[in-house]
Amino acid sequence: MSPVDDPGAAASAGLAEHEPVQSAGPHAAGSHAACAVAAPAYSPQHHQRTETRTYAALDLGTNNCRLLVARPSSEGFRVVDAFSRIVRLGEGLGGTRRLNDGAIGRTIEALKVCRSKMQTRGVTRARLIATEACRAAENGSEFIDRVREETDLDLEIVDRETEAHLAVAGCAVLADPQAQGALLFDIGGGSSELVWLEQDGGRGRDLKSRVRAWTSLPVGVVTLAERHGGVEVSRESFEAMVAEVGRMMRGFVEKTAQARRCRRFHLLGTSGTVTTIAGVHLELPRYDRRQVDGIWMRNDDVGSVIDRLLDMSFEERAANPCIGQERADLVLAGCAILEAIRRAFPSERLRIADRGLREGILMQLMNEDGVWKEPRWSQHQRRHPHGPHA
Repeated sequence: MSPVDDPGAAASAGLAEHEPVQSAGPHAAGSHAACAVAAPAYSPQHHQRTETRTYAALDLGTNNCRLLVARPSSEGFRVVDAFSRIVRLGEGLGGTRRLNDGAIGRTIEALKVCRSKMQTRGVTRARLIATEACRAAENGSEFIDRVREETDLDLEIVDRETEAHLAVAGCAVLADPQAQGALLFDIGGGSSELVWLEQDGGRGRDLKSRVRAWTSLPVGVVTLAERHGGVEVSRESFEAMVAEVGRMMRGFVEKTAQARRCRRFHLLGTSGTVTTIAGVHLELPRYDRRQVDGIWMRNDDVGSVIDRLLDMSFEERAANPCIGQERADLVLAGCAILEAIRRAFPSERLRIADRGLREGILMQLMNEDGVWKEPRWSQHQRRHPHGPHA
């Protein structure tokens, strides 16, 4: 992937690189959606008592570098540090197929901050992932080697299936448990993942068994904006973007036709695009993830916000506190991807998730270490049979 759109943090004009400490858990609508980081220099220390273990997850996407550091708690995990910075690692990648020197330099500086935070917090186990930009770049492996040499961090380039399943692990708790199915999507900077998620039914099913189908589209907000333009976006160019994404989705749409006939079917989105739309809809004076994560939006309200953004000039988008200068040229590309999804999978409800890969990584690491007696998502379904905010 958000990315990638930055889910929440980067949607704010006043993007905070040092995000506030919060409590978070997979069943808490207020779980933190910052960044995830991993460094092999920090090896697991299973002999430590659970409450002293500190975990980190890092998500390096096409657009953002994000870190989340957390410790287990009885309610999931408690965030103790976080970091988010727009680095645009994939800038110009669509034309050259290579990561450029400027983008590499910006990214390495951000990764050095992440490394420092992990050291300061005494991280005992971590996972550090890189997504589409590094997958697609001809010099992706060279970049990974340079990061290792200059920061001591060992980035793991994950495949698209892993990225899709991590998004599920981070967001599935927000799916309506009374719905037979939901389409989860993550609009990133260089790729976008779509997952057809089946109902849990209160049985505590393994998340992987609930994934009926998934796909990863080779398009994100950065790549789409670079092809069609992001500063001046007419209705015609917007429709051209929607049509391009729609063509990419055809195979998946045919494969998942049954999903649209599911009882109480709904969309579940995680990305800076959907969190931005929610923030604009709520008319927030400054982006606040506590008011966004987990909220439901009606289909008409989503369409209304997209229309408003299309009517804005670049300067007006940049001045909006839930968009900001750094994302004003990307937000309409994200809206075009969202619009293609909405047209292919009509639904009256969209749930907004300001959480994603980083939370998924943390939950998996903590479950692997047995910090809880059973998978956290199974506990959630039993404690909250009607789901969060039902």
